[in-house]
Amino acid sequence: MRIVIAAGGFKESLAAEEVAALIARGVHRAAPDASITAIPLPDGGEGTARMLAAASGGRLVPHRGTGPTGTPVDAHYAILGWPGPRTALVEMAAAAGLRLVPPDARDPGRTTTAGVGELIAHALDAGAARILVGCGDSGTSDGGAGALQALGARLLDASGRELPRGGAALARLERIDPSGLDPRLARTELVVACNPFNVLCGPAGVARVYGPQKGATPAQADALDKALCRWACILERDLGPTGIDLRSAPGTGASGGLGAGLAAVGGRLVPRFEVLLAHLDLDGPLAAADLVITAEGAIDRQTSRGKLPGEVARRAKRHGKPVLALAAAIGPDAHLVYGGIDAYACVLPGPMPKVEAMERCAELLADGAERALRMVLLGTGLACAAGHRAPAPVSRARTLGGA
Repeated sequence: MRIVIAAGGFKESLAAEEVAALIARGVHRAAPDASITAIPLPDGGEGTARMLAAASGGRLVPHRGTGPTGTPVDAHYAILGWPGPRTALVEMAAAAGLRLVPPDARDPGRTTTAGVGELIAHALDAGAARILVGCGDSGTSDGGAGALQALGARLLDASGRELPRGGAALARLERIDPSGLDPRLARTELVVACNPFNVLCGPAGVARVYGPQKGATPAQADALDKALCRWACILERDLGPTGIDLRSAPGTGASGGLGAGLAAVGGRLVPRFEVLLAHLDLDGPLAAADLVITAEGAIDRQTSRGKLPGEVARRAKRHGKPVLALAAAIGPDAHLVYGGIDAYACVLPGPMPKVEAMERCAELLADGAERALRMVLLGTGLACAAGHRAPAPVSRARTLGGA
C-alpha cells in the first residue's frame, strides 16, 4: 500500500512538518509494510517562509519588529532560491500571527499588521524585485492599515491627526495621505497569496467570520465590519482605482483584510496554492498513491472553501485517488464537505478541553491516525474477503468516528 500524507500545520500547535511526521508514525503502526510519503505543505500561514526557503534552496532572514499587539517580536522572511528576479516571501503570521497575541490580549480592533509592512520594507532593502506575501493564521483585522502605515502612508482623522493602529480606529478615518509611501512599491512586483473565498466586508466578511476567533464579541465584529467598509471606500478614493472592488473581490479579506490594503498599493491577489505549491512536487506522489491522507485543525463548512485539505483533495481527484482527512475538531456541516474528501476522522478519542487537546496534540494525532487507518484497512479487508473491490469514493464526506 502506497500512502501519501499531504498536510499543513495545526494553528498554534504543530508545524506542518510535525503534523506529517506524526500521522506517518500512526499510519506505520497500523500498516508497518506500507510505503509512506510524507509531504508537509505551506498554506501561507505559520511555517510557509521556512518551508519554501528549504524547498527552493533559499534562506531565512531574521528581523525584529513590531508585533500584532505593538510590542517587539522576532520575525523573519525568506529570500527564495528560485530562478528569476530576486524573490522574497513575507509570511504575515511571522509578524502578526494569532500565536503572537496572548489569549488575554485578543482584541482584533486593536491588533496591527505594522510588522508585516516592516518586513516588506526590509525585503525591499535586501534588493527584492518580487515580494510574495503569504496570508494565513493572522491575529489581526485592520485591513492592512498597519502595514501601509509602516510603509509610509498617513491615516488621518477629521482633525488631521494620525490614527492609532488597529482596525477599530478606521471608523474615524477621514483621509489617507499617500505622499510618504515607499516609492519602491511602484516598481516591485507584489503578489499576495490569499484564500480567494475571503472577502473584506458584509455578512461573509472577515470581521464577522473570523473576528470571533480573534477575540471579538458580536457587537465588536459588527463595528469592525463597518470600519473596514469605510477603509475600503477611502482607499479607493485616496489611493486610486485598483480594478477590483476592495469590499468584496476575492481575497480582499485575507488575513483580516491585509489583502485589501496591499491591493490598494499595487498588490496582485492570487489564489494561494497557485503560488505556494507551484514549485513543489505534489502531483507526482499523488498519482502514485493508493490512499491520500490530509489534515487540518478542524473539518467544517470552511474546509472546501480554499483550505489546504480541500486543495489536496482536489488534486488527488485528478488522479482518481481516495482521500481521508484527519482533524482535531469536527465542526458544523462537516458531513456536507465536498471537493474530493471521501471520509474524515476526529483524532480525539472523546470530548476534552481545548487546552488539554493542544497540550497532548502530538500524542493524539499519532494515535488518531492509527485508529483511522485501521478502520480503512478493516473496510478494504472485508471488501476483499467478499470478493469485491474496495468501495469507490463517495460524493460527500463520511465520518469514520471519533468525537
